[in-house]
This record gives sequence, structure tokens and C-alpha cells, in this order.
Amino acid sequence: MFFFFVGGLEQGVGRVLKEGAGRCIRCGSMADLVEMEKVLKLFFVPVWRWPSKSPAFYCRDCNLVFPHSLPPSAGEGDASYFPRDLRCQSCARAVDPKFRFCPFCGSAL
Repeated sequence: MFFFFVGGLEQGVGRVLKEGAGRCIRCGSMADLVEMEKVLKLFFVPVWRWPSKSPAFYCRDCNLVFPHSLPPSAGEGDASYFPRDLRCQSCARAVDPKFRFCPFCGSAL
């Protein structure tokens, strides 16, 4: 007799801690501070949920989840976050110098 286990661990957005707590680093719209939760699923059915240790930002417009440790103004050109001020030629947003392509609009740097 064979038994196949179908299950897994998934991370998702839990409850909203503060609405409009920052700005999205991808689209620039308001992002909510949310509590992340981990979900154990067996046969695609959620069985057990528990909160994650650190909150995160969640953008409702583009569905991006990014860590709370990353400043929500990093996409707005926060000079303290990026060591060198590198701006995209297409969208004029501040970009990390390690990137070869703009994470906001996708154009080559």
C-alpha cells in the first residue's frame, strides 16, 4: 500500500496592524502594516495557523509584500538607504546600485 502526502507550509497576510503605514516600493501607493502568518496545509486545506515573528508591509494595489525592515520610503529615493544615489532614466526613482534593471519599471540601468 502506498500513501502520498500532499501538504505544505505557506506564508500569508494576516490581520492589518495599521492602514496606510507607508508607501509601496513597487508602485508608490499606500501600503498597510500587516501581521504575517504561517499556515500548514494538508491536502490543500488549512489545518494550523500561527503568527510570524515580524510584521511586513502589504500593498493592496499590486499585492506586493515586503519586509518591515526595508524602509517604505526606499522607493521614494531615501538617500540613507541607498549608499549612492542612482536614479532610473525612465521613472526617475532611486534604485540600489547593485541592480542592472529598475525594479519599478523594468528598464535597463
